[in-house]
Amino acid sequence: MIRPVRAAAFAVAAFAFAASTVVGGPLQAWEGDVAQVENPWFAHVSADPGVGDVGLNDDEAAPAATPRSLGEQVAQHRDSATSGADEECLANAVYFEARGESLEGQLAVAEVVMNRAASGRYPASLCGVVRQPSQFSFVRAGRMPRADRGSDAWRRAVAVARIAKAGSSRVLPGNVLWYHANYVSPGWGRRLAMNSRIGSHIFYN
Repeated sequence: MIRPVRAAAFAVAAFAFAASTVVGGPLQAWEGDVAQVENPWFAHVSADPGVGDVGLNDDEAAPAATPRSLGEQVAQHRDSATSGADEECLANAVYFEARGESLEGQLAVAEVVMNRAASGRYPASLCGVVRQPSQFSFVRAGRMPRADRGSDAWRRAVAVARIAKAGSSRVLPGNVLWYHANYVSPGWGRRLAMNSRIGSHIFYN
């Protein structure tokens, strides 16, 4: 008796489901006053959400780019040709004043020239600063000797000049306007505040 009843019940249910599909569409579990979803999930299947759209890593900032070392920057900017008069004058100052120094020492010399040009106390152009009388010993009557353009020292000097102009690395603050070699003791050095020693140079503000 149990099996025929089950078979009949399944038959009735199947018939009711088929009839409802033909007449009124799919069966719905609830016909109450519930707002219908205007944007079904499949409307967004082709969307390309970003990290912010899905709430991932909201509390974590993107990792900062690792700054390149001064040596890496110099390797990138090494060149035998300068881009203009100011870069030429600055590279000459680096070459003749500090080519035997570390890269930091060379950059420090370039920054003193840059600082002077920006200070309002010296000529406003880099060439004006370098050629100013009695300031740089390698300059004679406003003329500079010719550097060895085929040397590694010159290519490094050009790179350091470019880095100094770009401001991508700094070793001295902007108020450092003077320096001298550590084997001399000029009288003006006693009137200034020493900022730092880099290689064989002492820098003042």
